[in-house]
Amino acid sequence: MIGLGLIAVILIGWMFMNGPSEKEKAYAKHVKDSVELANKKAEAEMIAKEEAQRLAKDTVKGSTVAPALSDSAIQAAKLSRYKDFAPAISGKEEFVTIENENIKAYISTKGGQVAKVELKKYKRYGKEEPLVLFEPDLTSQALLFYAYSNNQQFSTDSFYFKPSATSLVASGTAAQSLHLKLETAKPGSYIEYTYTLKGDDYMLGYDVGLVGMQDIISSNNNQMYLHWKMTLPSQEKHISKERDAATAYYKYATDSPDNINPRKDDSLDLNAANIKWVSYKQQFFNATLIANTEFVKDGSFLKTTGLPASETYVKTISSDLGIPYSHNPNEKFAMKFYFGPNHYKTLVKYDLDLEKIIPTGWSIFSYINKIIIIPLFDALSGMNMGIVILILTLIVKLLLFPIAYKTYMSGAKMRVLKPETEAINAKYANNSDPMKKQQETMALYRKAGANPLSGCLPLLLQFPILIALFAFLPAAIELRQKGFLWADDLSTYDSIWDFGKVTFINTVYGDHMSLFALLMFVSTLIYTWMNSNMLAPQQNTQMPGMKFMMYFMPVIFLAVMNSYAAGLSWYYFLANVITFAQTWLMKIFIDDKKIRAGLEANMKKPVKKSAFQARLEEMAKQRQQPAKKK
Repeated sequence: MIGLGLIAVILIGWMFMNGPSEKEKAYAKHVKDSVELANKKAEAEMIAKEEAQRLAKDTVKGSTVAPALSDSAIQAAKLSRYKDFAPAISGKEEFVTIENENIKAYISTKGGQVAKVELKKYKRYGKEEPLVLFEPDLTSQALLFYAYSNNQQFSTDSFYFKPSATSLVASGTAAQSLHLKLETAKPGSYIEYTYTLKGDDYMLGYDVGLVGMQDIISSNNNQMYLHWKMTLPSQEKHISKERDAATAYYKYATDSPDNINPRKDDSLDLNAANIKWVSYKQQFFNATLIANTEFVKDGSFLKTTGLPASETYVKTISSDLGIPYSHNPNEKFAMKFYFGPNHYKTLVKYDLDLEKIIPTGWSIFSYINKIIIIPLFDALSGMNMGIVILILTLIVKLLLFPIAYKTYMSGAKMRVLKPETEAINAKYANNSDPMKKQQETMALYRKAGANPLSGCLPLLLQFPILIALFAFLPAAIELRQKGFLWADDLSTYDSIWDFGKVTFINTVYGDHMSLFALLMFVSTLIYTWMNSNMLAPQQNTQMPGMKFMMYFMPVIFLAVMNSYAAGLSWYYFLANVITFAQTWLMKIFIDDKKIRAGLEANMKKPVKKSAFQARLEEMAKQRQQPAKKK
């Protein structure tokens, strides 16, 4: 009995400690209520459809009483189900517009939602009309709230709003405001959406006003939810690259932005803190909802769903964001939408950390893009972007020329010391004392003033630039749909041959052949061969594994770059060509005999040893001594 009692206590304690928290219960209740709401809406639509069918049937029979009774029955059903919202349940969906120089937003009178947005200055690949950021049938935006004492949940996308105008145009610094009102049966009680747009802007103001709703909205609930769902259409040449980039970003009020992994479908509870904004990011564009204050964390969530079987749509993203409600006679929650490009300088000016959705690279790499590359792209935006990348490469190579010069001189010094190093190799030809051989070789280098590692450091210093460009160029909207030579879009891969589905080749290499990637690959092999010849013979013999890797890595890089942005392959190819030219010129103007004379002069000077070098040599000598017998 004691054993059973202890087991019972342990089980009860375990269930208590592992039970859902209050936040988890609130979220589960929210999800359950959303499902119930969807079922109720479907049931209401079915009832309305059945009533309409019965009304039509009675009219055909010639009944004179049935239509009036049917109207009364329908009205009674509406009053019973929707109560104060019954006046807004019927209507005709129409689209009113508000636009400026940059965007044109279509607002549906059903739900008062932004149903479609055109970006006037951009085009979808292969189309001549303005780019459509999202489409009416594949987006939803609704306010979810509980009403009355029975906590019945309603969604504003079921109701019809009355607009203040059919179309508005904003220009210059002036702003235009479009009002859409959801009227209730109670005089003076309504929900109002206000959309405000200034000229030459990508921000669309969105205010939710609640007037006289304190007696309608349930007093047991202190918040509502804004539901926002969007299926992202394909905008670019290659939908596979869009899927790799499309995802949802979010920013808590006090933290830096974060995101859901674009290569995974995920559902995320945004309950760590109140939320400042959520962003539905496409490869080069985004739709972002921003709170002027903060969205409430309780019950808020974000979800992404991939659509790999579709050739038209990239991904579906949805979110529910908490909005506080204090049951005052007149309340307003102010928000705004950003509908526009992932252009760094455009996003920076809003001071909301929106620019962080652009992959500029990690830490120090990002500063290379922000300080050098992005300003250069902006300054030369009127030129062909292939030429701009050429100018960028020349600037980078000019800045790195001192490093390239140091690398060449290091290799030259090692090369002219060939007689001395061959003598050391001959002395220890039988590999009798490799430690002694290494010591004498290093002593020679130190005495001559040559450093075998000085050629490695310059390569490491170039690495951050390569990584920064690798992160940014495929995401740079400045390259989008900009053609150069045979490539019609430098932001994605160029293809000179599409060979279709070949399972093994597709897995390793892809289903096409990129000429820019091939040029980069061939030039890298030549560059590797040239570097190998510049090394001293003993370096090649001492590092056979490294030599294999030097030739193998370009092959791996080809497989990666074949499906990467053509602009990046073009940059790497140019960098190799300019390096060839620099090396050739240095070989002409730098005399190995003068380098040899300088090294001989160094070898005649006394060698200064640092305390650290002396300790290293002493440790090496101790290792060579036989172990003393105890």
